[in-house]
Amino acid sequence: MPDFTLERKLAGLHDGPVCGVDEAGRGPLAGPVVAAAVILDLRRGRRGVLAGIDDSKKLSEDRRATLFAALRQQALQGHAAIGIGAASVAEITRLNIFHATMLAMCRAVTALGVTPAHALIDGKHCPKQLGCPATAVVGGDGLSLSIAAASIVAKVVRDRAMEKLHRRYPAYGWDRNKGYGTEAHQSGLKLAGISPHHRLGFAPVQQQMTLDIELTN
Repeated sequence: MPDFTLERKLAGLHDGPVCGVDEAGRGPLAGPVVAAAVILDLRRGRRGVLAGIDDSKKLSEDRRATLFAALRQQALQGHAAIGIGAASVAEITRLNIFHATMLAMCRAVTALGVTPAHALIDGKHCPKQLGCPATAVVGGDGLSLSIAAASIVAKVVRDRAMEKLHRRYPAYGWDRNKGYGTEAHQSGLKLAGISPHHRLGFAPVQQQMTLDIELTN
């Protein structure tokens, strides 16, 4: 289970808060990539709301929603800070998914409203223009409570965005697959074609685009 070991170590080295940063949506064929940055009150320890926080992939949809609401309440009470950033499909196409993800992370940290003394980034890479020192933590959502909280926030925000898009573009089943390349999604691509929210640089979308061009010629 994630805890505050990394945060407390860094807090002892820096004068200021430590945030955790994670993203959701690097792999889907459609929709934005969303990042979240979260600062938690280290003095509160792993109890109350924080006792239930874990890597978002290990939690049910209902549990994520409950913890997301609780984290927002913690922020309103001054016990946490939450920043959310995203990169659009157009930015993913222009920059590629890696650089778009780094951009979303930078935006999430900026959205905190306070400059962290240090950021813990889930994964192997840190954004170059984050505005504060950072450490990449492989598997960070299973180690750092702040990163785990960020993983929940990013996942819930992105899932809800895809559910909203589904109401406008129901052919792809985004309410269920959230833009990932499931069989239902790819069947929708073949039947309805490419939407404005598909990532043109991703192989299945490129293949459909080529097929659409061939059919019109």
